[in-house]
Amino acid sequence: MATDVHFKIAELARQMHAIPESTEDTSAEVLPSVTAGAVEYVPGAQYAGVLVVDQKNNFDTLAPTDPLMNLADRIQKETGEGPCLQAAWDHHTVLVNDIARDERFPAFSARILDESPLRSSLSFKLFTDKGTIGALNMFADTPDAFGDESLEVGLLFATHAALALRAARQQQHFRSALASRDIIGQAKGMIMYRFRIDAVAAFALLRRLSQDTNTPLAKVAEQLIERELAEPTDGSAESLS
Repeated sequence: MATDVHFKIAELARQMHAIPESTEDTSAEVLPSVTAGAVEYVPGAQYAGVLVVDQKNNFDTLAPTDPLMNLADRIQKETGEGPCLQAAWDHHTVLVNDIARDERFPAFSARILDESPLRSSLSFKLFTDKGTIGALNMFADTPDAFGDESLEVGLLFATHAALALRAARQQQHFRSALASRDIIGQAKGMIMYRFRIDAVAAFALLRRLSQDTNTPLAKVAEQLIERELAEPTDGSAESLS
């Protein structure tokens, strides 16, 4: 078992490093392998998924191995409690040996017992970042399904899930920064052409407009480009105010 787990972890690492930087979403490439690997190698795990909750309380179940994971996360959203939420917000690891006997999440447990066959769970915190939380969650249909080995092996898969999500967020931020830079460059070029000024003066003008209107620089640039393309002006400074 230990050797198989190490081979699986090595395979996940290779997958992460093999994904091109231009990939739209790194997590979409790696997380299904993480959750499938968790079910295959974490003793007791029958179902797995990654729960992400943002600062607007939007719940997103990523790479679920079974629709029951979507159900469990929906119940947590509707009751405002549950082991996955507690793992993400308050604790690194939350183990529920028997949902029928556990008293920590009464509303969640009652719904789970009534609406699903799930009877035990194991959750690992992945990250907490600017109001967004994430957890790797595993469930089983039998009580006391997770032991010490489950905790040890599950932590390995949680680490790789966290790395995949972090890489995805970094790529998204990088693409956003590149897009903003391109937009600002386009706006600078339009200003330089229209007013016959150099790049430094054009950027200074954009920055002044951003400060005067309390609007992000990239947004000012975007608005200027949209106005320029929609309604070409005669070149008066008033058109940029």
